[in-house]
Amino acid sequence: MRLTTKGRSAVTAMIDVALREADGPVSLSSLSARHGISLSYLELLFGKLRRANLVSATRGPGGGYSLARPVDSITVADIILAIEEGYDDELVAPEDAANPQKCSTSELWAQANRQIMEFLGSVDLRSLVDDQIAKGGPVRATAKAKPLHKPLPRPLQVV
Repeated sequence: MRLTTKGRSAVTAMIDVALREADGPVSLSSLSARHGISLSYLELLFGKLRRANLVSATRGPGGGYSLARPVDSITVADIILAIEEGYDDELVAPEDAANPQKCSTSELWAQANRQIMEFLGSVDLRSLVDDQIAKGGPVRATAKAKPLHKPLPRPLQVV
């Protein structure tokens, strides 16, 4: 198990989608702008999340991504496992198995790995969304800012 920037970015993006699900699909370009994550990186992440049935895509104008399952049925472990290429309960390389010196701590790391996955499996997306709301995070997409002044009328042109 690896906890990488890729996993952190995916969890952040899923929280964002969950916070805004009442407003409809979330576009990757808006998500990119809000969190400073490159659009191509988000496309890669959301392709994996879609294949894991965590999000669904809507095409066309007003399209984007929505949660494919209820927010309280998606765990952080689900997100991490969807994003990371390989989850390996054993953290010992096959070539190290023949060497007892190198393999002596493999059970320790395997047990730590199981504890981490158990913890991440106990944290659902709903609790992260509720925490974000409690901290004053956005619940809906922000409306376009209103201009501070009325636009000046255009001068008449004499033809």
